[in-house]
Amino acid sequence: MTDDKPGIELSRRNLLIGGGAGVGLLVAWGLWPREYLPNMVSRQGEHLFGHWLKIGEDGRLTIAVPQAEMGQGSYTALAQIVAGELGADWRTVGVQPAIPSPVFANALFVREWQSALLPERLGIFGNGAIPENLLDRWAERNSFMITAGSTSIRQFELPCRIAGAAARTMLCMAAASRWDTAWENCEAANGFVLFENRKIPFAELVAEAAEFEPPSQVPLRPNASNGLSGKDVERLDVAAKIDGSVNFAGDIRLPDMLFASVRGGPIGDTRLKQIERSGANGIKGLVDIVRTDNWVAALATNWWAANKALDAIAPTFQTKGRMPESAAMNEAMERALDKGPGARFVDTGSVDAALDKKSGTRVFRSQYAVQPAVHAPMETRSATAEFKNGRLTLWLATQAPEAARAAAARAIGVDPGAVALIPMQAGGSFGRNLDSQIAAQVAILSRHTGRPVQLVWSRPEEFIRDCVRPPALARMTAALDSGGQIAGLAVRIAVPSTAREQMARVRGASPVEALRATAGEDDRLAIDGAIPPYAIPNLTVDHFPVELPLPTGMWRGNAHSYTAFFVESFINELAAAAGVEPLSYRMQMLVGQTRLARCLTGVAALAGWDGGVGASGKGLACHSMYGSHIAVIASARTDASGVRVDRISAMVDCGRLINPEIARQQIEGGMIFGLAQALGSSTEYESGLPVARRLRDIDLPVLADIPEIEIEFVRSDEEPGGVSELGVPAVAPAISNALFSAAGIKLRELPLLSRGL
Repeated sequence: MTDDKPGIELSRRNLLIGGGAGVGLLVAWGLWPREYLPNMVSRQGEHLFGHWLKIGEDGRLTIAVPQAEMGQGSYTALAQIVAGELGADWRTVGVQPAIPSPVFANALFVREWQSALLPERLGIFGNGAIPENLLDRWAERNSFMITAGSTSIRQFELPCRIAGAAARTMLCMAAASRWDTAWENCEAANGFVLFENRKIPFAELVAEAAEFEPPSQVPLRPNASNGLSGKDVERLDVAAKIDGSVNFAGDIRLPDMLFASVRGGPIGDTRLKQIERSGANGIKGLVDIVRTDNWVAALATNWWAANKALDAIAPTFQTKGRMPESAAMNEAMERALDKGPGARFVDTGSVDAALDKKSGTRVFRSQYAVQPAVHAPMETRSATAEFKNGRLTLWLATQAPEAARAAAARAIGVDPGAVALIPMQAGGSFGRNLDSQIAAQVAILSRHTGRPVQLVWSRPEEFIRDCVRPPALARMTAALDSGGQIAGLAVRIAVPSTAREQMARVRGASPVEALRATAGEDDRLAIDGAIPPYAIPNLTVDHFPVELPLPTGMWRGNAHSYTAFFVESFINELAAAAGVEPLSYRMQMLVGQTRLARCLTGVAALAGWDGGVGASGKGLACHSMYGSHIAVIASARTDASGVRVDRISAMVDCGRLINPEIARQQIEGGMIFGLAQALGSSTEYESGLPVARRLRDIDLPVLADIPEIEIEFVRSDEEPGGVSELGVPAVAPAISNALFSAAGIKLRELPLLSRGL
C-alpha cells in the first residue's frame, strides 16, 4: 500500500504503527510492518504521530479510535490508554473514528472466532488450529475491523500504549535537543515535557518532535495504570449526547437530500410481487417509489411521508420454502436432540459409565429452552448515502466497517475503494450493527435518485429484518454419587450455527445465503459458555445444529446469554437434590478457579446470602467469560403482575480496569439487559413474521421495574478482561433460582413465565 498524496514523506516517522511485543519495559517498535501509511488527516498546525494520534500546535490531541462507539465507552477507554501513556492533559484530548486500515484489524477477534470464520472441520496443522501468526496476518490483509466479543480493550491496549509511548519519546527527543541532554532523562506529564526544574508544553514541541524517529525499542511506563489509565476520567462522548450536538446517522443533513423508508416481506426467500402505486397519489412530499426484487422503498422530502406512502401502496410479497413458525421451530429443536447428529466438543472421562445404574448414582434430567430474542436498540437501523461522480459516501453506525463498505459496493457495482465510510456513533446495538443490509439499500437508493438519501427503518421493519438471538433447547443429565457430588454431566444443546451464520453475513452473504451455507454445520461458538467451571470428572458437551428458517446473530452476551442459564439453573437443581445450599455446592467444585470463587464469596457477603432457604427468594449464579468473572445474587418473587426483582448484587473480577466508572456502567447495563432477557425481549413467529412489532410488544422492563443494583469489583492486577457483555449471562439464572427458592417452582424457559406459569 502506498500513498501518493503530495507532502507526505516516506520515512520511519510516516510508517509508525501501534503494535509490538513487550520486552521488559521496552517494546519492539521497529520490528512491525511498515507498508501502511498513517491515514489520519492533518490540518494546518497539526502533526501526525503514527496511525493513532495527531497533536496540534495549540496543544490539542486527537486520537483515532478503531472501535465503534455504541454507548459502551470505547472512545473514552482507548483514548485514556494512549493519553495516559503519552502523559497528556485529559482536558486537551479529543477522538475521531479511525479510517479503515489494516493497522486496526481486530486480530484477537479472529483468533477467538476462527472456528466461525474458517471452513468447518478444517483439519490442518495436526489439530485443526491455525497458528496465531497466520490468523493475525489474515486479519491485517483483510483489514478485518470489527467491534464484537468484548475485544476492544483486550486487543488494543498494547497498541494504544505503544502509540502513546512513541509520541512521548519523540516529544522528549525534541525537548532534549533544546536542553542538550539525553532524551531518556526527560519525562512527560500533564501535557508537558519535564527535565529537572524545566518544562515545555507539548504545543511548543510538536512541530520539531514530528521530525524525529523513535528508537527501535520504545519504553512503556512501568505500570499500565498511570496518570489517566485506571482513573475515572470524564467520558468523551457524554457531553455531546446530553446537549444533542453529537450526530448519529439519522442526524445527517445534506443539500437536496431525500428521506426514505423501506419495506420487505416475510423472512426467507421472499420476492416483491406487486404494489398499488396509485395508492400513494396525492401524498404530499412523495418523490419516488423504488422497486427491487426483494423490497420496495419510498423516497420523499420527509420520512413520515415516505413511510405513509409504503402503507398506501400496500406491497405484497411471495415467499418460497419454509418460513419461521414458533411451533415448528420448537419441534425442530426437539427432533435435533432426539435424532442428532450432534458434534461433541468436550469429552472427559466416561459419562455413560457414571450414568449407568450399576454405578450406584442417582440420575437427574432437566430440559431448558430460550425463545428468540430481538436486539431492540433505541436507534433503528439508519444510514445516509451520497453517490456522486462514481463514488459513494456512506454515513453509518457499524460494527464491521469493511463489511459495510463491501456490501454497499456490491449493491451498486463499484469497487470498494470507491466507497468512503464515515463511521457514526450508534444509539445502542448489542450486535445488531454487524449486519450490513441497510448499507446496500441506501447505496441503491442514492445511485437511483442521483441525490443524497437518508434511510431509516421503521420499528416493525427493524424487528422483521432482525437477525435475532437464536432459540435454543438444552437437555441436561447428571449423575450424583452417594455424597451428592456430580459424578457425571451431559450437556446437549440444540441451536442453529449462529456464529458461523453471522460471520458468513459479515463476509458478504445475504441472510438467506448464510442460512443455506451454514445449515447443519458444527459451531463451537454457538454453545460457548456451556462448559461448566466446576471440577466434574465425567463431562460431555454436544452441539446439535438445528436448521431453522430464521436468521440469527450475535446478541449481548453471545451464546453465554443462554448457556449460562442452562448450566447455572441445573447446578441449583442438583444442589437441591443433594441437600446442599447452592453456594457451598459450587465452592466445593471450584478447583483452581480462585478468581471465580472470590467473586462467589464476595457477593455472598455483599448481599447477605442466607443459603436461599426458607422461601427467602434469593438466587445465586456465577459465570466466567472473556477473561472476566462474575457472581450474582438476585432477590425475586412473583405477584399479580408477574415476576418482580427487588435487588441484584454482583461481585466482578474484570482484571485491571481502564476506567472503573465505565466498567461499572457496563456491568450495570448488562445486568439490566439480563433482567430484560429474563422477563422479555422475545417474540414468537407466525407466517414468517415476528408477532412483536413495537417495543411495547416485548415486555422490556421500564424504570419502575429496575431493582436496586449493587456492584463491587475485585481489585486485580490481572490483564483486562471483557466487560461490556459480562453482566448479562448470570442474571437470568440467578432470578430463576431466586424464584425456585421463593416458591419451589423451577422455571426452565426464557422469558420466565413465557408459558403462562
